[in-house]
Amino acid sequence: MATLVRRAFKVALFIGLCYLSLLYIRPFHYEWTESESRAWFATSRWLGIRDPEDLYFVVWVTIELLVAVLAYVAIMKLWRYCRS
Repeated sequence: MATLVRRAFKVALFIGLCYLSLLYIRPFHYEWTESESRAWFATSRWLGIRDPEDLYFVVWVTIELLVAVLAYVAIMKLWRYCRS
């Protein structure tokens, strides 16, 4: 029973960190400047993606998940350190 509670807590912690990452790890503006749009269009063309906003979405979701994973790992290491 205790391991089930720990697993549920870890899942809830990760989901909470993902939520916080979605709230706070965002670009400040949603409209691209001319140089940004050229870069996104060139990169999406190079990768073979028709819509640069699809690439933009995938890049930001990847960044947000990476931040959540790093925060989760840091919290787990600190927790183990404090327990010992």
